[in-house]
Amino acid sequence: MKVLVCNVGSTSLKFKLFDMPGDKVLADGKVERVGRTDAIFHYGNRETGYTIQLENQSILSYAEGIRRYLNCLTDPEHGVIPQVSEIERVGFKTVLAKGFYGIHELTAEVLQAMEDYLIVAPAHNGPYLEAIRQIQQVLPGVKLVGVFETAFHTTIPQARRIYGIPYEWYEEYGIQRMGYHGASHGYIADVLTEQSGGTGNAISCHLGGSGSLCAIQNGVSVDNSFGFSLQTGLIHANRIGDTDAYIIPYLLAQGKSVEEITKGMDKQGGLLGISGVSNDLRDIQIAAEGGNERAQLAIDAYCAGIIHYVGAYYAELGGLDHLVFTGGIGENSSLVREKVCGAVTHFGIVLDAQKNAQRSAQARIISAEASKVKVWVIPANEELGIARRTYEYR
Repeated sequence: MKVLVCNVGSTSLKFKLFDMPGDKVLADGKVERVGRTDAIFHYGNRETGYTIQLENQSILSYAEGIRRYLNCLTDPEHGVIPQVSEIERVGFKTVLAKGFYGIHELTAEVLQAMEDYLIVAPAHNGPYLEAIRQIQQVLPGVKLVGVFETAFHTTIPQARRIYGIPYEWYEEYGIQRMGYHGASHGYIADVLTEQSGGTGNAISCHLGGSGSLCAIQNGVSVDNSFGFSLQTGLIHANRIGDTDAYIIPYLLAQGKSVEEITKGMDKQGGLLGISGVSNDLRDIQIAAEGGNERAQLAIDAYCAGIIHYVGAYYAELGGLDHLVFTGGIGENSSLVREKVCGAVTHFGIVLDAQKNAQRSAQARIISAEASKVKVWVIPANEELGIARRTYEYR
């Protein structure tokens, strides 16, 4: 079965065409700067090694980006399928839909449920709704499957989901801790199972522009650092992470508008807000090394949040077998891994400094032989996890 995975950003599209089962990637593609005349389009045939990257392209809509990629897939010389009808399913890394938290066919009812939570995840649901509707037009009759970011976390006990709010708010509005980054954390569980014969007690740290930690016990999620929205949990690149709800009415009383507060929480907070330098940890680290105290504070606060959740999940799990780092920061920042692991050596974690400093595109263990807990770096591959769940969906 040919399964197309579509990963949608606010101004980007990423594609991978899989031949399932077998996890074989036939072709990939990417469109950056959707909606502009200087967009970048990439296509790669994984079977022949052919790649093309075109810059300064006028790609003013998701529809145009989708059509360009499908045209490449069926190109007589560099394509991988004779016609688009070969695609039987399209899987999406959808985020949130009211009442639909697992894996679902993207029917009109499910799309409406995504609309209902548009205010909770505007940066994610809006672009996905647009792209899904464009795919429906371009590939009529193909089954579209949403692998919601909440899907992996449906196993979290309700006692860890419920807020201390009037219970009627939970019943009527669905307000609860959702858990996100399910495609990433689910993929980590798959890799641990494949390479170690099971996950045992594991903590998965997905660290990037957006970050979360997940407690995994015997292959299933039992806790996640995100709450109702994607604003919560760790400090993110621009988003604030955990905060006191009464900050909002206090700022309103000081004369701040709802729009100003929302922008501060969503666009001007996080690593950017603390450091005043950048939302990119690499830039912040350079500034910290140059003596910038706010940059150093941003790094310390970021790592403190990770350490907080690692400690909490160690207690919830009753011990730890695997600590995993993934995502752009998790995979590439030896500094963050060193600071986190150095703070929890009492858990039996011993990092191998040489292995931690090395880079690799493969999953690898960076803990010392004497470490009671295996520390991993596992490159993120959310698209493969989505392809597997889309193929398996019945």
